[in-house]
Amino acid sequence: MKTKTPFKKIAGYTLLGLGIIGLFTPFLQGILLILAGLGLIDNKRLNEFFDKMKKKYGLNFKKKKEVSEDCSRGEES
Repeated sequence: MKTKTPFKKIAGYTLLGLGIIGLFTPFLQGILLILAGLGLIDNKRLNEFFDKMKKKYGLNFKKKKEVSEDCSRGEES
């Protein structure tokens, strides 16, 4: 597991906080900011949650590296 820089963690938690505020305000996109924040935060619980969802629903989440490799090759899923 690659360690995150403090900037990415701070940015992730900031986006997460803004996303929660955005859920109650009409001018911020709350869900989008929450998803962006969670994408920057490397959290063990979040990874476990996605693993449970994969097993329960058969979902296929790809890691960022796999997605970028697929895009560079021009493959569609």
